[in-house]
Amino acid sequence: MNAVGIIAEYNPFHTGHAYHIAETRRSLGEDEAIVCAMSGSWVQRGECALTDKWTRAEMALRGGADLILELPLPWCISSAEGFARGGVAVLKATGVVDTISFGSESGDLESLRRIAETLDAPEYRDALHRELDKGISFAEARQRAALSLAGKSARLLRGANDSLGVEYLRVTGEDLAAVAIPRQGAGHDSPGAEGEFASASWLRGRLRQGEDVIPWLGKKAGERLQRAGLARMENVERAMLARLRTMTEADFAALPDSGRAEGLPDRLVDAAGKAESLEEFYLLAKTKRYAHARIRRLALWAFLGFTEVDRPRSLAYLRVLGFNSRGRKVLREMKEKASLPIITKPAHVRGLGEAAERLFALERRGTDLFGLCLDKPGPCGLDYTQGPVIL
Repeated sequence: MNAVGIIAEYNPFHTGHAYHIAETRRSLGEDEAIVCAMSGSWVQRGECALTDKWTRAEMALRGGADLILELPLPWCISSAEGFARGGVAVLKATGVVDTISFGSESGDLESLRRIAETLDAPEYRDALHRELDKGISFAEARQRAALSLAGKSARLLRGANDSLGVEYLRVTGEDLAAVAIPRQGAGHDSPGAEGEFASASWLRGRLRQGEDVIPWLGKKAGERLQRAGLARMENVERAMLARLRTMTEADFAALPDSGRAEGLPDRLVDAAGKAESLEEFYLLAKTKRYAHARIRRLALWAFLGFTEVDRPRSLAYLRVLGFNSRGRKVLREMKEKASLPIITKPAHVRGLGEAAERLFALERRGTDLFGLCLDKPGPCGLDYTQGPVIL
């Protein structure tokens, strides 16, 4: 069976995501199975997901996906490069996905490939270091270095989807074919909607305020979200501040991507001692060099109790969050072709070795703490009791 992979957060799944899946099938064939590598309880911007991963998996299945696999926590809360590496690794490990599809502001796959090649050239690394030495942010340094080598086409890096697409292409190389689906309507993080399409960030804000977003989610999806419960960072703010206030410079230095060599841990200690809110902590720690998203991720790693030594070097398994009838057929084929064990029942992790058990334990901790983000705190242990969604 032919299968195309999509890497996503679906936070939440909306009409733009449904359009992406439909256009992928239109481009590649209606018989294509859609396999998604989806973030779990926490997302790349260093925040809790809007709702639990099983609810989001169900919404994606009802929106056209066939099989939802979990993108493990260490790669969910990582830089764009780490997020892309983890997502592509999940898709490759299935043994059945031969194409990756991603949203794109430009839809210009060839230009995106050229930029990906530029970013892997030795000359780019030298140019990047020169720009970083000027004290500017990584994103700005990346943009300038690419422009110096690739010319005007590097401006595509300014688009959030194009930029992430470039990272996918850097990792896939020639192993997977690729298709770039032009994004429609409101742009990434746009403060509004355009016709039948809205940005996920705008929808999250409206949902958390109790406002109507049915036109961009669908009535059943909106009702499902309300039943599952919405999560918000405000519910764990004091718990996070308590953790941050008790950390030393050595504690911050032990976090992934801690910026130890650049003196960031000392700045984080100072910010934690002064901040009266998470937002104030982010603002006090942020500089031109240290982007807001990076600070949010560091704070979240601290809350989750995750350090650099805990970060796995590679995937240990493929975990199934949900599937439909076509997804079931994909799973049968994966049992013969996948390069990693497939977990459809939590008990399956036992016996897979120490690396798998450590990763699953980290995932469980993340889900247990995510439960505190809900207005009505969720129970612990869901990763061991909740099976895949089956439609």
